[in-house]
Amino acid sequence: MKIVVGLGNPGEQYAKTRHNIGWHVLDRVADRAGWSGRGRNRDAGSVVQGRFRGLDLLLAKPLTYMNDSGIAVRKLLARERAPLAEMLVVVDDFALPFGKLRFREGGGAGGHNGLGSIIDELGSEGFSRLRIGIGAPDRAFVDHVLSRFEPDESARLDELLDAAADAVEGWARDGTSKAANRFNMFELRPADSDLVAGPGEVDGPPGPDGVRRTRTGWRKVRPPEARE
Repeated sequence: MKIVVGLGNPGEQYAKTRHNIGWHVLDRVADRAGWSGRGRNRDAGSVVQGRFRGLDLLLAKPLTYMNDSGIAVRKLLARERAPLAEMLVVVDDFALPFGKLRFREGGGAGGHNGLGSIIDELGSEGFSRLRIGIGAPDRAFVDHVLSRFEPDESARLDELLDAAADAVEGWARDGTSKAANRFNMFELRPADSDLVAGPGEVDGPPGPDGVRRTRTGWRKVRPPEARE
């Protein structure tokens, strides 16, 4: 069983903030697996699990606030009797440009309170994490992580979540090292529409059927109202 933990804050006021991108990635994986709406609350988290494309996955969102994420993670690992090597934590990172993906196997919290709580509760840094770049702050970092994405970022967020969901699946299938080799080089298309490739090319606009070609495959672009 591979365990994927997405960090975020509970409550509608936080739902669309940068700090909750870990939850959004798990939602995208759940959508693909047909598990949306099937999560159940236990041990201070919302959990859904099953078999997806030959993988046994458990997706977990701690329902504590971010600073106490480790409480839910500790309880989850104890219940599942799972080793740290089988867990991936998906987390926002304002030290990375918006749209960058960065796998790391172990290491410190890097100033992230959610990761710090997990490390404190487990007494170990020995777990993999997937950091999602949310861009550098131009204000106090707390205000930044609790802010919503800018319009040009929101326009590309769907593509970023698809790439991150691909990365989660790659980790579950091939491990952290191979997933890092594949996804740490990922580049989200630029915001400037003049730099977008032509129709049918990688990172070009969608065709009449709403399908766009990306670096990780063909993706159907959801209309804006479907993202609300």
